[in-house]
Amino acid sequence: MGAVTWGLYNAIILYASFLWLLLVVGYYGCLGCLEDERVGLLNLKASINHPNDTALSSWGGDIIVADCCRWEYVTCDNKTNRVTQLSLNSIRYQNLGNWSLNASLLLPFHQLQILDLSENELTDFQGLLRLKKLRVLDVVGNDLTTIPVLSALPSLKVLHLGRNRINSSQLRGQEYLSKLEVLDLGYNNLKDSLSIEGLCKLSDLEELDISGNGIDGNLPPCFNNLTSLRMLDLSGNNFKGTIPSSLFSSLKLLQYISLSHNSFEGSFDFTSLFNHSKLEVFELGGDNKNLKVETENSTSQHPLFQLRVFRLSECVLNGESRVIPSFLSNQYELRIVDLRNNGIIGDIPTWLLVNNSKLEFFSLSGNQLRGPLAFELNAKHVYMKHFDISSNLVQGEIPPDIGSILPNLRALNMSRNALHGNFPTSIGDMKTLMLLDLSNNNLSGQLPQHLLRGCILLSSLILSNNNFDGNFPAESNLTSLSYLFLDNNSFSGKISRGLLKSSALEMLDLGKNSFSGQIPDWIGNFPRLISVVLSKNHLEGVIPTGFCKLGKLQLLDLSSNKVGMSIPPCFNLSKMMFLHLQSNELTGDIPNVLSRLPSLFILDLKDNKFWGTIPPWIGSLTSLRVLLLRGNELHGSIPLDLCRLRSIRMMDLSHNNFSGSIPLCLNNLTFEAQDGIFLTTDGFLSLLGSDLATYSYESQISLYTLYIEIQSGPSNEAEKVDFTTKWRFESYEGKVLSIMSGMDLSWNNLTGSIPPELGDLSEIHSINLSGNHLTGSIPETFSNLKAIESLDLSHNMLIGQIPPRMIELNNLEVFTVAYNDLSGKLPERKGQFATFEESSYEGNPLLCGLPLNRSCSPARAAPKTPPANSDNEEKESWEVSFLWSFGGSFGVAFFGIIAFLYFNSYYRELLFYFIAKNLTFLQL
Repeated sequence: MGAVTWGLYNAIILYASFLWLLLVVGYYGCLGCLEDERVGLLNLKASINHPNDTALSSWGGDIIVADCCRWEYVTCDNKTNRVTQLSLNSIRYQNLGNWSLNASLLLPFHQLQILDLSENELTDFQGLLRLKKLRVLDVVGNDLTTIPVLSALPSLKVLHLGRNRINSSQLRGQEYLSKLEVLDLGYNNLKDSLSIEGLCKLSDLEELDISGNGIDGNLPPCFNNLTSLRMLDLSGNNFKGTIPSSLFSSLKLLQYISLSHNSFEGSFDFTSLFNHSKLEVFELGGDNKNLKVETENSTSQHPLFQLRVFRLSECVLNGESRVIPSFLSNQYELRIVDLRNNGIIGDIPTWLLVNNSKLEFFSLSGNQLRGPLAFELNAKHVYMKHFDISSNLVQGEIPPDIGSILPNLRALNMSRNALHGNFPTSIGDMKTLMLLDLSNNNLSGQLPQHLLRGCILLSSLILSNNNFDGNFPAESNLTSLSYLFLDNNSFSGKISRGLLKSSALEMLDLGKNSFSGQIPDWIGNFPRLISVVLSKNHLEGVIPTGFCKLGKLQLLDLSSNKVGMSIPPCFNLSKMMFLHLQSNELTGDIPNVLSRLPSLFILDLKDNKFWGTIPPWIGSLTSLRVLLLRGNELHGSIPLDLCRLRSIRMMDLSHNNFSGSIPLCLNNLTFEAQDGIFLTTDGFLSLLGSDLATYSYESQISLYTLYIEIQSGPSNEAEKVDFTTKWRFESYEGKVLSIMSGMDLSWNNLTGSIPPELGDLSEIHSINLSGNHLTGSIPETFSNLKAIESLDLSHNMLIGQIPPRMIELNNLEVFTVAYNDLSGKLPERKGQFATFEESSYEGNPLLCGLPLNRSCSPARAAPKTPPANSDNEEKESWEVSFLWSFGGSFGVAFFGIIAFLYFNSYYRELLFYFIAKNLTFLQL
C-alpha cells in the first residue's frame, strides 16, 4: 500500500510539473513575442557579435526570459506583442571592426517602427530594407559611405545619417526621401553646394541638419521653398557670399536657425527676421570678420519673437556705431547671450540680467566695453552659470558682494581688463564654481582664506599677471583643483604646503614670483601633474627626487633660479616633452638620464655650467625639435650624432668652446616646418558643460547649441622658446614656434671652411656662424637658402668674394660678413641687398662697391693731350716752373751733400775709398 501511495504521489508531482511547464510555455508562447521574431532577434544578435563577441547576453537562454519583449533594448506593442522598437545603439564592440548588416535579418519585424543602430561601426546594408511600418531609422555615427536604399520604407519620416562618410553624390536621385519630416546629415562629406539643392524638393521637411560638412559655395536660394521648416542647422561648413535676407522670408515657422562657423561676407540685416514670431534660437558665431550685421534698421519695428538663445559673435556689428543690439531690451526669455568679439562699445549691459531672470550664459568677451561692473541693489541671479566679460576695458573694483549676486556660477571670467582692488571674499560663497579667471588685471592683496575653503568644486584657478602678494594659504580645501596659475605676481616665501590638499592637480604655474627656499620634495605627491612651471623665482638647492614620481609629467620649467648640482639619476620620465632648466647653476656633464626621455621635444640647458662633450646618445632623441646648449663650458668637436635629429627645428650651441670643423652631415637636418608644439592631455582642453536648466528645444536631432560650454583651463597653452636671431633675443611660441627654424654655432673655436652642404638647408630661417675661426670662401650654394631671414658670418677669417647670386635670397632681412678678409665687388644692390648698410661689410678692407665708400674702378690717368682750347702760355709757364723747381731742388741737394761731407770726416773718407776702388775697376 505504501509503495502504491508513494508511486501515486510521484505521478501527481510529475503531472503538476508538466502542467506548470505547459502554463509557462503557453503564457510566453501566446502572450509573449512571436517565435519568428524571437528567432529573428537571435539571428540579429549573432550578426552583431560576429565573429566572437558576447553582447546582448540577456537575449535567449533561460526559458523564463524566453519572451523577447522582456529583453533589454527591445520594445513591443502592449496588445499585439509585436516588436515595434529596437534600440541597439553602441552595442557592437569597437575592436571587432566594421560590420555589414544583411537587411533580410530584419524581415521578421513587420511592425517595427523605430530602428536605432547608431554607433556600431556599420558600413552598409546588404539588400533592401523592407519595413513598411518603419518611421524612424537612426544610423548616426557609423561608417556608411552610401545612403541605404529606402524605397521600401513607405512610412519613413525621420532619418538620422549624421557622422558617417556620405558624400554629395548620394543626394542625387533620392526621390523616395520626399516624405521625410526630419533629416540629419550632419558631419558627413557633403562638400558640393550644388548637390544639396536636391534637398529643396523635400517640401515636408520640418528639421534639417547639414552641419559640419565643409560645404563650399553660396547658400542655395531654393531653401526658401522649405516652408514647413522649424529647425535649420547649416553650421560648420564653408558657405561663402552673403546671407540673403530673402532666404528666410517664406520660412515663417522657423524656431531654430544656426549659421555659425562659415565664411559669410557682405551684409546681413538681422531685422529681416523680426516678423518670425516663432523664432527661439538664432546662432551666428565663429569667424565672421568679413560679415557686417545690422540690428539697428531705423524702419523696423520691435521683433515679434522672444528669443531663448542669441549667439552673434566675431562679426562687424552695427557698423560705426558698434552699439549693443537695442532689440535686446525687449527680450525677456533669454537663456544664452553670446556677443563675443564684436567690438561693441558702451557699458556692461547688466540690464540684460534684470530683464531676463532665467539667463544662464552671458558672454561679452573681446569687446570694448568700459566703466565699472555695476549690478542693481540686492540683485540676485540664481540661474546664471557662466559669466564672461573678459578682454574688455572694464575698470574699477569687482563688486564685493558678487558672491551673493551670482551664487550659482560655474564659470567666472573677468580676465584681461583693468580691474583693481582686492580679491572679493564673497567669491568663496560660490559653492558650485569650477572656473575662476581673473588674470591680466591690476588686482592686489592676498588670497582670501574663504575662497580656498568655500569653492570646493573649483577646478581652474587662474590669477596670472596681477599684483597679488603673500603666499598660498596653508589651509585649503580645493580638493577638485586641476589647474592653478599664479604666475607673474608678487607671491613670496616658501612654496606652501597648502597645495597638498589639491592632489588632483594637473597643471601648476608659480613662475615669475618671489618664491624662495628649496623646491619641496613633496612635489611628487601630485601623481596627475603634467606641467610644473617654477621659473623666475629665487629657488635654490637641488632638483628634488620627488619629480621622479611624476610619471605623467610632460613639462618642467625650473629656469632662471639658483638650482644647482645636476638632475637626479631616477629622473626617468618617459612622457616628458618639454624640459627647461636654463639659467641655473647646474654643473658636470650633460646627464645620461636625459637619454631616457624618448618623447622630448624641447631640451633647454643654456646658461648653466655644464662641461665636457655632447654625449653620443643625443642622436637617440629622435623627437627633439629644439636643442639649446648656449652659454655653457662644453668643448670637443660637434658630434656627428646631431645629424640624426631629423625633427630638429632650432639648435643653439653658441658661446661654448667647441672646436674642429662643422660636420658636413648637418644638411640631413631639414629644419622643415611642423605642427605647433602643445601639451597633450585630455583634461587640459576639456570642457565643463551642462544642458540649460530652464529651457530645452524639442527636436528629434541632437543639438549642441543649447549646451553650455566652459573651457577648463587656459586655451592653447603653447610652449615658448628663446632663440637669438636678427641680432635680437626673441621668444617664439605657439604657431610662430612651429614655423621658426635656426642653427646657431657662433662664438666657439670652430675651424676649417664652411661646408657647401649647408646650402641644402632650404627651409632654415636663421644661420649664425659668427665669432669662430672659419676660413675659405662663402659657399656658392648659400644662394639656395630660399627661406633664410638672418645670416651672420661675421668675425671669422673668410676670404674671396660674396657670391653674386645671393641677391636671389628674397627673405633675407639681416646679413653680416663684417670683420673677415673678404675681397672684390659687393653684390648688386637689388632685392634685400639694397637694404643692407655699411655695417654689414665693415672690417673687410678689400671689399668695394656700394654701400661702402670704396670704388671698384682703377684710378684715371691724366690726359695725354691738352684740350683743343688750351693756352700755350699756360703750358710754357708750367714748363718754366717745373725747370726752376727741378734746378732749385737739385742745387739744394748737391750743396747739402758737399756740406755734409765737409763736416763729417768719416763719411768723407768712406766716399773717397769707394771712388778709388771703383776707378781701379774702371781702369781694368
